Amino acid sequence: MKLHEPVTGGPCWVELGTSDLEAAERFYGELFGWRPETDARRQADGYTVARLDDAAVAALAPLHRRGQPVAWNVAFAVGDADAAVRQVTAAGGTVAQSPTEVLDAGRSVVAVDPTGALFQLWQGRSFPGAGLFNAPGSLGWVELLTREPDRAADFYTTVFGWSVTASDRYPQWGIDGADFGGMVTMDDKFPHEVPAHWLPYFAVADVDAAAAGATGAGGTVLMLPTSVPDGPRIAVLRDPQGAMFGVYRAGHER
Repeated sequence: MKLHEPVTGGPCWVELGTSDLEAAERFYGELFGWRPETDARRQADGYTVARLDDAAVAALAPLHRRGQPVAWNVAFAVGDADAAVRQVTAAGGTVAQSPTEVLDAGRSVVAVDPTGALFQLWQGRSFPGAGLFNAPGSLGWVELLTREPDRAADFYTTVFGWSVTASDRYPQWGIDGADFGGMVTMDDKFPHEVPAHWLPYFAVADVDAAAAGATGAGGTVLMLPTSVPDGPRIAVLRDPQGAMFGVYRAGHER
């Protein structure tokens, strides 16, 4: 993506909710070279920040709510969480978790767009978000998969002021001309039970090697490594606990 640091309205953080924190640490450590740092404070409840060198790139956390799926969640930066909640509800979205203080780091909101995709809002204080984007092992793209693309486009452009390119094949989201994500229309090839969702893509040096490494570590390849016309080589993977994510070749951003 064309963003290289957290900016208001853009993706700033990704967080995995997992049923097996230790297994997730091993899997992603082997795949991306992440070094996990678990917050020892009792109120952090096992929250673990994954780092590349000194840069925070993602979080791994145990599941906390009954029925919470194992999944990656994408957070978008906002300047005022309360104002953002009002914008979300006015545009037809719902709030699953009201603004919550996260120690001294900031305020978090969990919301759902009108098409059913869950996402997070993050009002950063001491922690603005990821310290690295687009480099191997870090976030480099986010993708919305939805069955109602027009409704989704209306919602996100209203709430965040995003631009959206006019494309039947692959509309892209942007802020001030800097694209950071795209949108896929879910057709009959997607099982009915799969809801709309946001999918993070992590940069890697070699997509084919990453797919093989994920399989060797107990994961699954959902979409085989594919070279996108006029774009990067990509694959979609699933970790051993069931969370889906994408990888793409670093240096070949969309």
